Amino acid sequence: MKILAVETSGAVAGTAVVEDGVLKAEFTLNHKMTHSQTIMPLIDDMKRYLDLDLNDVDYIACSAGPGSFTGLRIGAATAKGLAMGVKKPIVPVSTLKSLAYNVYMTDAVICPIIDARRGQVYTAFCEWKDGRLTDVVTDRIAMMDDVLSEAEAFGRAVIFVGDGIFIHGEKIKSHENFVIAPASCNMPRAASVASLAEEFVKEGKFIDGSGFAPVYLRKSQAERELEEKMRGAEKA
Repeated sequence: MKILAVETSGAVAGTAVVEDGVLKAEFTLNHKMTHSQTIMPLIDDMKRYLDLDLNDVDYIACSAGPGSFTGLRIGAATAKGLAMGVKKPIVPVSTLKSLAYNVYMTDAVICPIIDARRGQVYTAFCEWKDGRLTDVVTDRIAMMDDVLSEAEAFGRAVIFVGDGIFIHGEKIKSHENFVIAPASCNMPRAASVASLAEEFVKEGKFIDGSGFAPVYLRKSQAERELEEKMRGAEKA
């Protein structure tokens, strides 16, 4: 089974190919360029180095969100274009779960956090059970202070991953049982998206490329501002 993965849910642009449990290539870029500038050149470079024909890929995996609205849209458009071009299915993978997957086979609870602004984060709680990453609390948006209180209630070590650590790191460090993952595992990785997709395929969790859409968990800022204006107009 050969899977090509796309990751553009946040600041990181990444792509990877995993074949039968072997990571063949992973390209990651975390720099001040837009994903529309970087993701296709990264994919093209990977194809060139691997001498990869997209028709030989079995599935296209994509980090499906939550995350940056713009990044998710670019990733979805890229994945759909690739999948529909070679008539292959898409495997949607939760961005939060793929972040948690970066921390392998630990006894600690894993808490991915993605900054959602205004003191909020996109988050979940996961743990490893019998060799599988399982959900303790599924994907949601929450106030970071509430997440910390919930994490404390586990009464065990909690490892935090994701870009939320750069904003809420001091609060996390103030708790004795909390750990911030190192740079090698605290940001999104296309390889984790691809590896999780391998598991999902075996469970039948894939869809036709035309039916793929990102998971935002909340409305965009533009949509929220429009609703506020409309409510103000109704009261006037």
